[in-house]
Amino acid sequence: MSNLIRHPYHLVDEAPWPLFSALGSLVLTSGLVKWFHLSSSELIFLGLALIILVIIQWWRDVSREGALQGLHTGIVELGLRWGIILFIVSEVFFFLSFFWAFFHSSLAPNVELGGTWPPAGIKAFNPFQVPLLNTIVLLSSGVTVTWAHHSLIAGNHSATLQGLALTIALGIYFTGLQALEYFEASFTIADRAYGSTFFIATGFHGLHVIVGTSFLAVCLYRHINSEFRASHHFGFEAAAWYWHFVDVVWLFLYVTIYWWGGAFRFSITIIILLHSLDTPSNLEP
Repeated sequence: MSNLIRHPYHLVDEAPWPLFSALGSLVLTSGLVKWFHLSSSELIFLGLALIILVIIQWWRDVSREGALQGLHTGIVELGLRWGIILFIVSEVFFFLSFFWAFFHSSLAPNVELGGTWPPAGIKAFNPFQVPLLNTIVLLSSGVTVTWAHHSLIAGNHSATLQGLALTIALGIYFTGLQALEYFEASFTIADRAYGSTFFIATGFHGLHVIVGTSFLAVCLYRHINSEFRASHHFGFEAAAWYWHFVDVVWLFLYVTIYWWGGAFRFSITIIILLHSLDTPSNLEP
C-alpha cells in the first residue's frame, strides 16, 4: 500500500507556457532591435502575438486552478500574496530609476542643457489642463475599484460589476487622454534629457495602466462567470493592489514632472528674472 503524503501546497502540472513566454520575449526583443536598424516590424508583431497567447492561456489555467479545482489553499494564497507584494516592490524600484534620472538632470542642469530646466526651446505641458484631468480620472478609478472590492466582500454582485466596469472605462479614458497628449506634444523623446525622462517615465506608466486595465478586464470576466467569492478572490485583490500602485506612481509623476519640473520651475525662473529687472536701484542719483 503506497503512502500518500498530504500537504497544502500546489504542485503545478507541466505546461508549455514558460517556454513560450521566453520564446515570445526573445522574438519581441529581436524584433525591436531589427526595427531600430531596419525599420522592419514583422518580428515585433510575432513576439507580441506569442506573449498575448501565453498570457491568455496561462491566466486561464491559473483561474481554473484557483476557482474551479480548489487548488489555491490558504498557504498557496499566502505565497501568491507575497509574490504580488514583491512584484510591486520591484516595480517601485523600476520607477525609482526614472525619478532618479529626472532629478539628476533637473536639480542641477549642466551647460549642455543651458543651465535651466526645462531646457530652452522646450514648451512644457500646462499641468492644469490634460495632466490634471488625467489625475482626476485615475484617482476616480481608485475610488471605483475600492467600491467594487467592498461590494464583492459584501456579496453585492451587481455593484461589483458596476465598479469594475467603471474602473476599466476610466482606465481606457486615461489611456486615450495620454495618447492625445503625446500627439499634441511640442517636443519628442529625442529632445535632450527632458524629452527622454518625460516620455520614458510617463510612457512606462501608460504601459502599466494598459496592463492594469487588462488585469481588471480579466477580473470582470471572471466575476461575470461567478468565479469570485467573498472569502476567496485573491485575483481581484491582486488587480486592485496593482491599480492602486499605478495611482500612486501617477501622483508622483504629476507633482514632479508635470508641475514642479515643468511649468512651475519655468514660471519661477521667469518671475525671478522679472523681479530682478523691476527692482529699483538703491544708489542715489
